[in-house]
Amino acid sequence: MLYTTHPSPLGDLLVAGPEPGVLSYVTVPGQKGGVTAGIDWRRDDRAFAVATGQLDAYFAGELREFDLVLAPRGSAFRERIWAALDHIAYGSTVTYGRLAALAGVSPSAVRAVGGAVGANPLTVIRPCHRVIGADGSLTGYAGGLPRKRHLLTLEGVLTA
Repeated sequence: MLYTTHPSPLGDLLVAGPEPGVLSYVTVPGQKGGVTAGIDWRRDDRAFAVATGQLDAYFAGELREFDLVLAPRGSAFRERIWAALDHIAYGSTVTYGRLAALAGVSPSAVRAVGGAVGANPLTVIRPCHRVIGADGSLTGYAGGLPRKRHLLTLEGVLTA
């Protein structure tokens, strides 16, 4: 696995993947369930230049949609939910129930959907921060609610 770290308003991001330009992980420091560089991982600060450039543009308010090669690893169910996250537009939010519908799974699977969202290995890139509670509350975020607020404020969903 190749990796780099990259500064961001959320802290130093760990960006990693099996080959240059292919992302399996983007995590923030202290992220619940986040990965850390393994002993057999190799640091390559050029391998993810496109991804880090797009992240910089996103944080600068200049990019609304990422165009990257993604290769997360998870169960078929999780990958289905993660793919559905890609359909949540910049500056909008959906509930866990709506995300279940977008993924084509039963509304009764909302808890499992929440588990899949919480296990998203591509934070920011796959916008799990855009998923909110049925009552509109900012529920759970593996990177912490202050980071979720920051991202939703950046996208204009919340006011500073």
